Parts: sequence; structure tokens; C-alpha cells
Amino acid sequence: MKKKSRKKQKKIDSILIPNFIFQDRTLSVLEVIVEYLKEEKNMSFHEIALALKRDDRTIWTVYSRARKKRQKKKRKIKKQNKERKMKKIKIKKEKWRKKEEIM
Repeated sequence: MKKKSRKKQKKIDSILIPNFIFQDRTLSVLEVIVEYLKEEKNMSFHEIALALKRDDRTIWTVYSRARKKRQKKKRKIKKQNKERKMKKIKIKKEKWRKKEEIM
């Protein structure tokens, strides 16, 4: 007869997740939950997988997809801010030109 190995597992009774993390609609619900548990609660992928009853590889994939989406959103915001600054500079130059024309 083979002996069954008994691994020590953390028993996770309940995890409280704040509802404000779901305000960002760019991520799916699972992505938001996994990201929160990984970054805020410092849980490992395995612990998250056990808590959500999912495969470890699924949790890793979901987390990496969420990170990519966040990075893409940050790049888009930076680009928009840069464009806004450029518009402000153009507007200022136009105002100066008009003042010079009047004089």
C-alpha cells in the first residue's frame, strides 16, 4: 500500500475584498481579484488557486494578462498627457504670434 502524503495547507476561511477595486472596467472580475490578492494580500499563486478553486497556471495567466492591460493603460495615459502638453505649447505659440502681429 502507498502512503498518502499529507501536505500542510493554509486553510482559507474567508477573504474580504473591497468593492472599490471593481471600479476599473478594463479588467475582468477574476483579473481584479487575482491582482488584489497577489499585490495587496501578498498571497502566492498557489494560495490564490486554492482559495478560488482554480489551477495554478490559470491564476498565473490571469495575473500576467491583468498586468499587461494595466501597463497598456498607463502607456495610453502617458501618451494622452504628452499630447495635451503639446497642444498647450502650440496654443501659447499662437497667442504670442497674434500679439506680435498686433504690435
